[in-house]
Amino acid sequence: MKNLKNVPQIILKSKCINHPIDYKWNNKKMQNFLDPLEGNEELENILSQINHKASVGLTAALLEWVYWRFRKYTTASNDVEKRIEALWYSIANREYTMPLDFDTDLDIPTSGSVNGPMWVALMTVKMVDVRYRKGSYFIQSEIIGLVLLARHLSPKKKTFDKWFEKTIYELIRLFPCQYGNENLDESDEAVYDSSSENLICRDFFFDSEFKYSVESSEKAINDFIGNLDYKANPFLSIQRNAC
Repeated sequence: MKNLKNVPQIILKSKCINHPIDYKWNNKKMQNFLDPLEGNEELENILSQINHKASVGLTAALLEWVYWRFRKYTTASNDVEKRIEALWYSIANREYTMPLDFDTDLDIPTSGSVNGPMWVALMTVKMVDVRYRKGSYFIQSEIIGLVLLARHLSPKKKTFDKWFEKTIYELIRLFPCQYGNENLDESDEAVYDSSSENLICRDFFFDSEFKYSVESSEKAINDFIGNLDYKANPFLSIQRNAC
């Protein structure tokens, strides 16, 4: 899976492509996705068990669910595509991408059943990127809302649930978090260095034939990076042919 031009089979199966906008959307739901910690302690605990690069990979994969859901409905999906590419590239080396800043002046429309979810998704991704760059021990907590949002947008939620359950099981098994944050709080200045963590690739999330190994994952992400258009994506600051 060398680029984002091919729709993953699991997303096709979920009926996301060209499906009518038939989910409920209002300010209350929007706030629940932006501030999802209360009532989602089990999901928070599950996500806390994966490491930083797995967290960024999961973020990119979840954002891809949003991307395909809205590709027909808004040209903003082009911006989403660039951010997905940047997330994968940052897994190879976060120094080679630009910060995924979004709506810093808070003047982008947030109302409506397309603009609202899109705004939530991109703002959440911005916060994941910020925590990843800072080496925050609480990066995983930023993903909760994106999980809930991607599920909410999916026409066939059972398909999404099966994908997520299988994915998170494998992430915990292969990319476990190496620390506990029981003695930390949100104000803690401790910095976690994720540079030695193994690389994870898009194929891990979306290719049912992919067999994970350190070598196969490195090759897959290098193939993906090698197909990026660096001139067309402002979030890619340095061209690199291999990790």
